Amino acid sequence: MLLFFGLMGVIMIGSQYFMPPPPEPVKQATPKSEAATQPPAVPASAPVAMATPSVGQVSASSEQNVIIDTKLFKVVLSNRGGVVKSWILKQHKDNTGKQQELVNPVGVKKAGYPLSVKIADGGDATSINQALYKVTLSDDKLKVTFEYGDQTIHATKVLEFRNDSYLAKVSSDLVMWGQPKPHLLLAWRGGFGDVTVVGPAATQKSIHYNLDTSELVLRAASDAKNYTLKDVGNYSFGGIMDNYFAAVALPEKTADFNVQTIQDMLGNPLDPAEVATPAVAVGGAASNRFSFFVGPKDTDVLRSISPKLGQLIDWAPEFLIRHVWLSPVVKGLFLSLNWFNDKYAHNYGWSIIFVTIVINLLLIPLKISSLKSMRKMSAIQPLIAAINEKYKGLSIKDPKKAQQNEEIMALYKKHGVNPAGGCVPMLLQIPFFIAYYKVLSTAIEMRGASWLWVGDLARHDLWYILPIVMMGSQFLMQKMTPATSADPAQQKMMMFMPIMFGVMFIQAPAGLVLYWLTGNLVGIVQQSVFNKVFPAPTPAVVPVTKKPNRK
Repeated sequence: MLLFFGLMGVIMIGSQYFMPPPPEPVKQATPKSEAATQPPAVPASAPVAMATPSVGQVSASSEQNVIIDTKLFKVVLSNRGGVVKSWILKQHKDNTGKQQELVNPVGVKKAGYPLSVKIADGGDATSINQALYKVTLSDDKLKVTFEYGDQTIHATKVLEFRNDSYLAKVSSDLVMWGQPKPHLLLAWRGGFGDVTVVGPAATQKSIHYNLDTSELVLRAASDAKNYTLKDVGNYSFGGIMDNYFAAVALPEKTADFNVQTIQDMLGNPLDPAEVATPAVAVGGAASNRFSFFVGPKDTDVLRSISPKLGQLIDWAPEFLIRHVWLSPVVKGLFLSLNWFNDKYAHNYGWSIIFVTIVINLLLIPLKISSLKSMRKMSAIQPLIAAINEKYKGLSIKDPKKAQQNEEIMALYKKHGVNPAGGCVPMLLQIPFFIAYYKVLSTAIEMRGASWLWVGDLARHDLWYILPIVMMGSQFLMQKMTPATSADPAQQKMMMFMPIMFGVMFIQAPAGLVLYWLTGNLVGIVQQSVFNKVFPAPTPAVVPVTKKPNRK
């Protein structure tokens, strides 16, 4: 049980901040040369699909902002570099209650703004990103064209938005000295997602979906050991995400799509200390055309755009290793909660309670078997205590210790006791515990979901009512459960377990505490019924050996 409690604490506290998932194995080209991993340059004599414009001065006289305002988001663009200065999601709020800003206002001052140009072969893009582009805005104010040209460069960026969709269209072209410039990338620098959470950099990862291997590959900032990690392949999309939001490009041509993971050292508005933060750059051709999704990782929204985007919701829990085998449990739990919420409860708090009750009812046969085993274990405690007293004071290395263990195991066998039987229901709860934690930290549907006084089930209870009630229920259930050890020290330690639970759950997501509290309440009812149906057996009588009189 101590191991179980320790694992739960590590899962809740350690996995999110200190144990980012290891990178998925990716087949990378042997770095024989830079050209081996990049699309070949277009020869001067080769025909090109993109028309080569005449060299001439095309620019703006001053810096200006362009605002795209739709039902779903508000984007602020700057003609200095044709970049994104702000991307606000109107229907989602951060931890401070403000509309969700996806651009880190602190990080961009050091690393650069989203949609800035990066040259994959190491070329300098400073002049392109500092240039003042000419702006052309469509009549409906949903399509903006940035264009810049001088004696050596001609660059264009076109962004086309829709009023009722998180999906936009983005194109970028670069011509240098009259020829298309290959290796053109558009980067999202400066941090991404909700920077009002604790340790936001740990939740951010670059991503791409490999069509050849059918796997979603995640890259943390630590994977870019030389500050840049290059992946090129047949990718259906590539971009960056945190727990709840994503910005990904879906290219028209998936072959030789270039996704670079960049390591930036950045701070955020809540913590100026600079930490390794991932950034991403996508593209790779002289002329890039892709759809661009920036929004919440909502299951229905993602599926409406592309079935492949459903892979953005990573159901594999992160704990030491990626528990792929738990992924179906997590996804099944989410679908059950979503179904009951949509059909009946229309509240995720009540949905958690209902699904938890169902889980506990399904485990009743195992719980009854476990409780019977604990009853038997409790009844033979006097006999176990007598054996321990017989071998009291022996060193753990003493050969007689093996004899002591043999006597105890023989006693278990004689009375039909499985010493591990009482732990089975507890062990079976571990997958559901991990699943609830993963759902609450991944599913955007849970983010901001309220229940009674709890404002957000994905965050801790600000009033600490749930942890306190849970601690009380844990103590009551501990008192009702048959003692399986005659050791007073162990019994006292078990009585401290409710306090340990309270400390462990004090900052846990309220939905997770609600799950555990509901399980405790169901367990109390089951234990009460069990105590009436199966009364406590009479403790075994320790045989007394009469000592001979000594004169």
